[in-house]
Amino acid sequence: MVASCRRQLPTIADVAREAGASTATVDRVLNRRAGVRENTTRRVLDAALALGYLNTSEVEALRGPEPINLAFLLPRGTNPYLALVNEKARAFVERNYRDARVKSFFIDGFDPNELSRSIRRFGKSADGVIFMAIDHPMVRMATDELAASGKKVITFISDISTSQRHAYVGIDNFAAGRTAALLLGRFAGHASGRVALIAASRIYRAHLEREVGFLGLIEERFNHITVTATREGHDDREQNYTHTRRLLDKHSDIIGIYNVGGASDGIGKALRESGRAHEITFIGHGLTPDTRAMLADGTMDAVITQSPDRLFEAAVNAALGREGPQVPMELYLAENLPQD
Repeated sequence: MVASCRRQLPTIADVAREAGASTATVDRVLNRRAGVRENTTRRVLDAALALGYLNTSEVEALRGPEPINLAFLLPRGTNPYLALVNEKARAFVERNYRDARVKSFFIDGFDPNELSRSIRRFGKSADGVIFMAIDHPMVRMATDELAASGKKVITFISDISTSQRHAYVGIDNFAAGRTAALLLGRFAGHASGRVALIAASRIYRAHLEREVGFLGLIEERFNHITVTATREGHDDREQNYTHTRRLLDKHSDIIGIYNVGGASDGIGKALRESGRAHEITFIGHGLTPDTRAMLADGTMDAVITQSPDRLFEAAVNAALGREGPQVPMELYLAENLPQD
């Protein structure tokens, strides 16, 4: 009987031995970390190719230009969607891009002073900055300064007006607001009553555009519905919960709630506690584990969202100067939820 022979795949240790380098150095080269001499990098890649540890296209990619470093600024807080964006976006870049590196930083997203300082601070060491914009003069000034220095400046989810930013990636927020109004008006039928709006803050252009779109379509097509003054919950579940409880206590004729921002779980909690979760139409933004659960149990009726993967693909492509697909608006009900 002839024993079968199985070719053993090369390891990092084999590459290190062939290149005359340490395994730590090989790891740095393969992951494009700084601190390795050019001739050492060449020896490691030659060894990896000769041993079959890497194929030709992989070696060519590693011999190419250094990846750009991107700083990703996110508002800190209890918004589950932004936490999901951070988690998925970094994994997406690591999985799909050899020519870009991303580091995430959580900041006070409602403070224009901190955001403008962060744009300048992280822009010094990064090749580009991606951030959810506050439409404020100080932020516009920091954006223009960074763009003038040759760095890439990308806004995502919420844009900034009259600035020199390179690109905005995200959905059409005016259209999103009108879509929410159409859904809510259709779900309400001929019932008269009040609709409540809860936003993070109008300092975000995205939330202002959604609100304007919503109000415009309600006025055009559903003038039997009254809209209460918008409450600002700063994408915080406890603030959203408190606003909702007060609205429900004050107005017995509320027939719908549109959450313009995030942290819908606070609103859902208040609706369930009131016993009116299945009487009031609830529409919000961002498909996350909590909004998915609320769609499934009937607390929410519709979620307007944008895929974190597509959002960040568009942002990185913009930073790299590449053409790429736009971010489509997605709409989910209980019956068309995607697989988790």
